[in-house]
Amino acid sequence: MTNTLHRQGNREDLKHDYLIFVHTAKGKNREGAAPKIREFMRICLKYHPVNMGDVKQGSMHQDDVALDRLIAGMEDNTVGAAAFTDLETLQKVVEELIKADLGICINISGLLDEVKECCRRAGITRHSAEHSLGIWGAKDRLPEREVMEFNTMCGHGMVSFNLIRKMIEQVRLRRMTPTQAARMMAKCCECGAFNPSRAETLLTRMRDSGFLNSKR
Repeated sequence: MTNTLHRQGNREDLKHDYLIFVHTAKGKNREGAAPKIREFMRICLKYHPVNMGDVKQGSMHQDDVALDRLIAGMEDNTVGAAAFTDLETLQKVVEELIKADLGICINISGLLDEVKECCRRAGITRHSAEHSLGIWGAKDRLPEREVMEFNTMCGHGMVSFNLIRKMIEQVRLRRMTPTQAARMMAKCCECGAFNPSRAETLLTRMRDSGFLNSKR
């Protein structure tokens, strides 16, 4: 199970939001995995992800994180992740990972049919697929759907509801650009799963459609 399965949004938006990450299993392939994890990250970096990170060290959008030091410092028991915005680039990453044959688990979060096609074009069949069953319980206590679309891009929930609301308000008041607000939210996501490019698109659409003015 991965906490990146719960990303919310319409199909067209999710077509521009793909997360690929590496994971190891204790007692199976974790011991000595650090060099393989670092190679995974180096391969991803070649294709210019919009975000990437290590859950133990932070992500590329945090001011005190340098990617070269982050990759060099990755250990056996960490999880490395990279976010991409299009299927073609993701396919190139998958093709290179196939050639590298690292011997560790590679996971992709995205639209199931799109990811399946990506794997097919790369010459492999995906091993398995997981679904999110949605949210159960007191859903009336959840924030607005628009806020959830930002929050669920960080599977650990580190981008708070109130920060998201504040960033939306700052964009509405023209005190921040969508790019600045998206990057501010991305700084809160330690593992690099948050997609600032998609966040910028959402904020721009909300501003240009008048949605932000209607939420005064």
